[in-house]
Amino acid sequence: MQAIKNKDSKIEILLRKELWKRGIRYRKNYAKLPGKPDIVLTKYKIAIFADSEFWHGYDWENRKNDIKSNRDFWIRKIEGNIKRDKEVTEQLEKEGWIVLRFWGKQIQKDLQGCINIIEETIKEVKANEKILRNKKINNCQIGRRNEPQTCRYNSLHTDLWS
Repeated sequence: MQAIKNKDSKIEILLRKELWKRGIRYRKNYAKLPGKPDIVLTKYKIAIFADSEFWHGYDWENRKNDIKSNRDFWIRKIEGNIKRDKEVTEQLEKEGWIVLRFWGKQIQKDLQGCINIIEETIKEVKANEKILRNKKINNCQIGRRNEPQTCRYNSLHTDLWS
């Protein structure tokens, strides 16, 4: 299994090249986040995973019956991957990140659709940031010279993107 690539796969490269072409800058295999997302848009707090069908268990309930050799090992391995993916997604979302997961075939067959989802998510983040910024500006009272600025913030949901 050491010959299996865990970064710079064909599907990741396809996605990254298209993002770069559209002027969207990113970090790849970002180790500062749980699960080391394949692509991270730190500016917008978006973590993107390009998941291959076999390793991440696409249509698992049907596909696990296709495994003929070393069944116990592979079923345990892939079900562990599925569980870890869910845990990583939950942890990132808890930390305020938006998590986007794309299947490899989805990227290959509909790259533009995947990119559109990413761009739409960026637009939503920008719109939410603008709303937050306006609420903060409207609730601030600027003090006179040598007085501190005091702000009253409305209580907002911390997770605007759920």
